[in-house]
Amino acid sequence: MEFFDLPENLKGLKVHFVGIKGTGMCALAELFLRSGAQVSGSDRPEQFYTDEILKRLGIPYRDTFSALNVPPDVDMVIYSAAYSPDTNEELKAAMARSLPVLKYTDALGAYSRRFDSSGIAGVHGKTTTTALTGTLLRGLALPAQILAGSAVGNFEGKSTLVLGDRFFVAETCEYRRHFLSFHPRRIVLTSVESDHQDYYPTYESIRDAFVEYGRLLPQGGELIYCADDEGASEVARLLRAERKDISLIPYGFSAEGDYRISSMQNGDECTIFTLQGFPMTFRLPVPGKHTVLNAAAALALSLSLYKTYTASDTVKDEILEALAAALGSFKGSKRRSEIIGEANGILIMDDYGHHPTAIQTTLEGLRAFYPRRRIVVSFMSHTYTRTAALLDEFAASLKAADVVILHKIYGSAREQYTGGVTGRTLFEKTQALRDQVYYFDEVMDALPFLKQELRAGDLFITMGAGDNWKLAQALYEELHHEEHDRLCV
Repeated sequence: MEFFDLPENLKGLKVHFVGIKGTGMCALAELFLRSGAQVSGSDRPEQFYTDEILKRLGIPYRDTFSALNVPPDVDMVIYSAAYSPDTNEELKAAMARSLPVLKYTDALGAYSRRFDSSGIAGVHGKTTTTALTGTLLRGLALPAQILAGSAVGNFEGKSTLVLGDRFFVAETCEYRRHFLSFHPRRIVLTSVESDHQDYYPTYESIRDAFVEYGRLLPQGGELIYCADDEGASEVARLLRAERKDISLIPYGFSAEGDYRISSMQNGDECTIFTLQGFPMTFRLPVPGKHTVLNAAAALALSLSLYKTYTASDTVKDEILEALAAALGSFKGSKRRSEIIGEANGILIMDDYGHHPTAIQTTLEGLRAFYPRRRIVVSFMSHTYTRTAALLDEFAASLKAADVVILHKIYGSAREQYTGGVTGRTLFEKTQALRDQVYYFDEVMDALPFLKQELRAGDLFITMGAGDNWKLAQALYEELHHEEHDRLCV
């Protein structure tokens, strides 16, 4: 595979980003800007949370696509995978001028070659693990840059955290083998199971992609993997069989070594856990067994970077205390059990979980974290191929909720599905397993029902990679206004 090399010094490099409002694109644009590049961009006119970030950074961008947007003296163009050089007029203009034109993942890979880089990968858990790692590295004051796949509370609401220029930690995506452009010295592997069925038709095909990613590790590289996850453990075994020159570091409840989770319990709306190799108790102000697993992975990676930075295996007590304090300050990330607000005694949340395993672990974590709250969930399945392939698993994954609301499937432009599975098919499957399941084809049609059904003390959460997050926002706004009007009478 051929790789693009960025200049050693990015100062003064003129870079144009096509699709700059995407989470990853906005984050990469910020990293280029902070490295001295002159950055511009373009995107659709719709408003995203990244609009505020771009304006705060002072990055000029256009809310439309036009060949005229590409600066005449630009050095290179980076584009989101949502757009194609065959159809986007800016990309066609850049190609006609023989400019270097890089897809986001290739640009991220080129950027990673400039650092001691670590990639965080997995079917689910990678965003929270990246966010936790950045929070820990800030606590250790290590010279690192971190790029997550969502806005992070501890990153001042951005997807990036810049602490220096020695290390780079980035969330890396398995879809279409995008992570093969990255250059990792360490890989965190959270989970491997069947997903993205439009590209990986079998479990073995997605597993083999992760094995291929692991092969990119250099001699002496590290694979930090979840021993509780069957797929991640299989990838580790396959890599061990052909790569004796890399280190395998397991974490989890069934792991051997320092990162075995030896205990976990729920406190007063916090999660308390211990690790075998550490003499202290850690506290997380967010729910879920899955979050504790992500925290163990983040601790393993952060301490690996710390030992590299200090050239010593000795970890002093004050370092451990700094790690514990950093974990205790974690605020979570956008669309990962994100609290939208509380109104009329109803706690309203949103979560990106769109795979049955992520849905089940998130709901079970919320059940343990909020034992006295009734849990009402709106779930919108994403892609027809994923829904059809995992139909039974989706239906079973909602078990921990008290009330379930389902909607039509949120399709993807990248898939071509000709089968008969619809949102109502999932509704019927789920209804056969439990009571209190409701169906509203259009997301916002559920709003009147929710206003009648929900009561003080409930937890309402929207889940999925579709657009039902709008339902949580609308519900909060209406209940908040009602609450305000009542108090002001």
